[in-house]
Amino acid sequence: MVDDRDAAPAKDVLLQSVYAGGHDKPFGELTGEEVRSRADELASAVGFGPTVKVASVARAWSELARRMSDEGAPTVADLGEQAAAELAERLWVVPPGGSLL
Repeated sequence: MVDDRDAAPAKDVLLQSVYAGGHDKPFGELTGEEVRSRADELASAVGFGPTVKVASVARAWSELARRMSDEGAPTVADLGEQAAAELAERLWVVPPGGSLL
């Protein structure tokens, strides 16, 4: 069971800076194209040893891109604060455990 007291507030997750498309941008402002690009970038970094852990993160970004496309969401924020917050840890937008240090 996840302890919600440790989770970052949904609004804060949308404001969390994420590197995508060659620059930092708030997570909530990422477009579907930027999300797909981030998934591709991470997938290309997967190899052996420690980089194997990146595969699950790359898959999570790919899933986010599909969800945005399926729901017609132009940006992550258009999925809604709660949906973004639920995805943030799997995407490494927030550190494991959910706190925004």
